[in-house]
Amino acid sequence: MTEKEVLIKIEKVNKSYPLAGTKKLDVLKNIDLEIFGEEICAITGKSGAGKSTLLHILGTLDNPDSGRVLFEGMNIFDKKEKELALFRSQKIGFIFQFHHLLPEFTALENVLIASMISGREDSGKALEILSEVGLRDRADHKPSELSGGEAQRVAIARALINSPRLILADEPTGNLDTENADSIMRLIFELRNKFRQTFVIVTHNEDFARKCDRIIKMTDGKISES
Repeated sequence: MTEKEVLIKIEKVNKSYPLAGTKKLDVLKNIDLEIFGEEICAITGKSGAGKSTLLHILGTLDNPDSGRVLFEGMNIFDKKEKELALFRSQKIGFIFQFHHLLPEFTALENVLIASMISGREDSGKALEILSEVGLRDRADHKPSELSGGEAQRVAIARALINSPRLILADEPTGNLDTENADSIMRLIFELRNKFRQTFVIVTHNEDFARKCDRIIKMTDGKISES
């Protein structure tokens, strides 16, 4: 059996936010964690446990107060802001609970925007990705003309367009009915198997979490179980 590749290594990460006066809220407390290449990892825990904050730090949307986040062995927060923005656009894809599609653009254009930001605009590839998520025939439709499940599939295609190594998903099935949620779950596993990407998924969906390769449970800003 080959040794798993450590894609991300989190070392002693802490994060707090200021409250009134001199008080502060400690959200992440001395987090140590490894994320392996090509795994689908679920992060679970009650509201306020620190799940989304951890996801934001993994995605470089927020900075830790202390500690290191190593991506392919490199401390990503050693990068300057422009380098970090380029890293984020090329190496990381994001899927949120609400699809956040731009209403004035078609499905194809919404997917293309992500590739334009990274300087890799490719309409042919965007159409291929839409085909992968089952929406090739909906490429010219705007978000208002799509169902909730279809809109989330466009959001997944947008996350995939730059072939990132890591995809971060925050409650990707949280706004969907059971049938569409199950469909999105299956799609994520199919995409991982085909494109060999790593998924880290914050979810309250226990059925989804149980199907993942690993569950990381957070309690009060700490990892209580992995």
